[in-house]
Amino acid sequence: MNSLSRRSAVIAPFAVLVLLGAVSPASACVGMSPGAYPPVRAVRADTPKAEAGTEPRSVRDHNLAKDGLAIEGYDPVAYFPEGGGKPQQGNKAITAEHRGATYRFASPAHRDLFLKNPKRYEPAYGGWCAWAMKDGEKVEVDPKSFIVKDDRLFLFYNGFIADTRSKWLKGDHNAEAATCDANWKKIAGEEKRAEPVKPAA
Repeated sequence: MNSLSRRSAVIAPFAVLVLLGAVSPASACVGMSPGAYPPVRAVRADTPKAEAGTEPRSVRDHNLAKDGLAIEGYDPVAYFPEGGGKPQQGNKAITAEHRGATYRFASPAHRDLFLKNPKRYEPAYGGWCAWAMKDGEKVEVDPKSFIVKDDRLFLFYNGFIADTRSKWLKGDHNAEAATCDANWKKIAGEEKRAEPVKPAA
């Protein structure tokens, strides 16, 4: 059986269960590898753990790679108008660490902007899918699927199960964000961020 056939054999039963409503998209994603196929739900066992009292509890619940890399290496500033307003891979040589997470940047200028005001550029809900956070679920994201609204970066899963960004856009953003904020507080103990300072014009 070739690789594609094996993947299809694994995915098909989950897809049927999701369509029948027997399981949620997030639940069906357990155990799948991230990327083109359904995302992995739940806290990653290999996420770097901070020693008690040395880091905010929330950083242990963020969507980070094994080495602490955030947003799969995408530049958080690039999503915002002052950074170009579109996803851009960061440079491995241009990084900054904030609250236990490592961010990459496309340029030193972007890194400087981030360091001056990290609260503005951190992704909401620790970098997990905003749509799934409405149900209190941690679901991987496609870093190219995003919304910047109210000076916050929201990331979304886009793949085999659904395009969750399009679902979010059909609803009431403020109500959806309020629900997600409450759920994220329960998960990570993290309050909604204070309003970040907008960059000077």
